[in-house]
Amino acid sequence: KLFIKDLWFEKVPVRIYQPKVPSASPRRGVMFFHGGGWVFGSLETHEKLCRSMARESESVVVSVGYRLAPEHKYPAAYEDCLNATIHFMKMTEHYGVDPANVIVCGDSAGGNLAAAVSQTLAGRSDLPRLRAQILIYPGLQALDFNLPSYQQNRGVPLLFRERAAFYVLQYLNGNASNLEEVLEGSHIPIDIKLNYRKWVSPDNIPEKFKVRGYKPHVLLDCTTEVYETVKRFCEPNLCPLLAEDAIVQQLPESFILTCEYDVLRDDGLLYKKRLEDNGVRVTWYHLEDGFHGIINSFNSDWLSFSSGKRGLDNVVNFLKSL
Repeated sequence: KLFIKDLWFEKVPVRIYQPKVPSASPRRGVMFFHGGGWVFGSLETHEKLCRSMARESESVVVSVGYRLAPEHKYPAAYEDCLNATIHFMKMTEHYGVDPANVIVCGDSAGGNLAAAVSQTLAGRSDLPRLRAQILIYPGLQALDFNLPSYQQNRGVPLLFRERAAFYVLQYLNGNASNLEEVLEGSHIPIDIKLNYRKWVSPDNIPEKFKVRGYKPHVLLDCTTEVYETVKRFCEPNLCPLLAEDAIVQQLPESFILTCEYDVLRDDGLLYKKRLEDNGVRVTWYHLEDGFHGIINSFNSDWLSFSSGKRGLDNVVNFLKSL
């Protein structure tokens, strides 16, 4: 039911999925950025997911094979996703896509990249406005690894708390030195943390998400040496939750999927609040029985979860509503 083609956008490998059924009007286009902690993942690992999305929503899906850490550190992945998206937005007619109906989408690290690309394009007047962003259990900040969801789900597969910090350090520096400081929260000076407290704080998480064993974390200060190695964690292109209100206000309609048993749950909840506080329309879908990475298992040959299918169905329904 699909034409599938491997191409290069600028210097970035992409795989395009186009429905074979003729369409009376231009289709919507979805730029998809795969998950895998910026370290793993490929066009292949998310092939079934992209096929399914293209088929079920009758959209043109462009999966982006961005460069991976630790060989290619931040901002390589972000730049690849941004450049591929801009290339596509200038060529939409060529693929039978409506330039006013382009959506960025990603899971996990890909959700981080989708949020960052969306923020960057929000301020551009030379391109059509993005129609929407779809963030599937995104990782959006690296200031606080002791939020309720990090504490509650620290040992839940497929993403352990320690791994989450390890991956973002690999992406930032190409190594995981200072992992201990990052986990305990002594990697960012207290005054900076307090400055971002209005956005990154357990206080912004609804109470019902704290009942499952959460203890408030003591604020620790940090040494100049440690901060020097991780200070780019305060850049919104790396941690989109830290973008200024002026940027957040310009963001397109958003879909956020979170899972209860996921260390990244609260990143999604905090961003949902920021978007809503800034007047952005948000569709939120929470998988009460979901865990990190579940969408990829919606039709896995060896282990399939019905809630993964429910999550994907909700993504598809959101796409169809645009």
